[in-house]
Amino acid sequence: MQAVFSHEFFESDRILVTGGAGFIGSAVVRYLINATPAAVLNLDSLTYSGSLSNLMDVTSSDRYLFLEADVNDSSVLAQALGDFTPTAIIHLAAESHVDRSIAESDPFVTTNIVGTHGLLKQSLVYWRGLGEGKREKFRFLHVSTDEVYGSLGNDGFFTEETAYAPRSPYSASKAASDHLVMAWVETYGFPAIISNCSNNYGFYQFPEKLIPLTIINGLSGLPLPLYGRGANVRDWLHVEDHVRALMLILRHGQVGRNYNVGGRNERTNLQVVEAICDALEALRPRAGGLYRDLIRFVEDRPGHDHRYAIDPTRMETELGWRAQESFSTGIEKTVKWYHDRADWWEPLRRRYDGRRLGLTSAPSI
Repeated sequence: MQAVFSHEFFESDRILVTGGAGFIGSAVVRYLINATPAAVLNLDSLTYSGSLSNLMDVTSSDRYLFLEADVNDSSVLAQALGDFTPTAIIHLAAESHVDRSIAESDPFVTTNIVGTHGLLKQSLVYWRGLGEGKREKFRFLHVSTDEVYGSLGNDGFFTEETAYAPRSPYSASKAASDHLVMAWVETYGFPAIISNCSNNYGFYQFPEKLIPLTIINGLSGLPLPLYGRGANVRDWLHVEDHVRALMLILRHGQVGRNYNVGGRNERTNLQVVEAICDALEALRPRAGGLYRDLIRFVEDRPGHDHRYAIDPTRMETELGWRAQESFSTGIEKTVKWYHDRADWWEPLRRRYDGRRLGLTSAPSI
């Protein structure tokens, strides 16, 4: 029988979210403040892809606190844990763009591996100092990616038992952080859980990623770059569906277990871009041609994984979660949001010009 759980939270819940000014992190913070009575401390170093503008509708809440800090700063972490006294930590702080990891791997090692290690060390000290009842309730949710599993052929799916086989500096750094989390569970009995999600999309996503880049370039009349022939396949998950899954994992997930979160929405990159073009056409017809005319195939990036596809059966059967957005409904809402919110993305595009970043011939290592 399929389990059915709710996302219940209480006034006593105090959630520390790392990376809460980023794309997924800000969606988590907005959900916690707008849909639950929990208090939230958002700890974020505000790197290029993090923005407090993602959180404008929650900053006035007396249950929301923000601390600009790096997860590598152990003294700040220790003080934040002691002062805020969280009942749970959702760890989202990470460098996450494959292209950037190919061009410059150092920040990925520093944040994703060293930063996670430092957070685990401080969290273990904090957890051990809690009273017995609070210690039993405490949870640490580490949010990871399906890219740790490597690349699939035309068939099959990633399950929680799939062996790790990362193929980019980004995915290797996330795989290492996953292993550290599980080592803390096995070695110290630390109450951690891991989630591995498929490709997210939705509102407030930094415009270097495929979907927002394509939407914004289309609205601006710029070329729509696609690696190779656009044949690479991804499983797409709307960020709000992802947040609902994370809430269930945090509340009802089993310590020491990992949960794959996928939308059952496989598309080739070309299909994704064509769907965006069609949605733009319906919303704002392009003068002098079609949005599809802007598609440009560019040299493929190194080590480009052919296909990712997640089997979310564990989430569906054990926790009763299912994605509510199909790709069609989700992409329509997402295109309209970016169309209506140039006030959000135009300042970002002045800092980032929309180039694909994965084609550097001499990466730093």
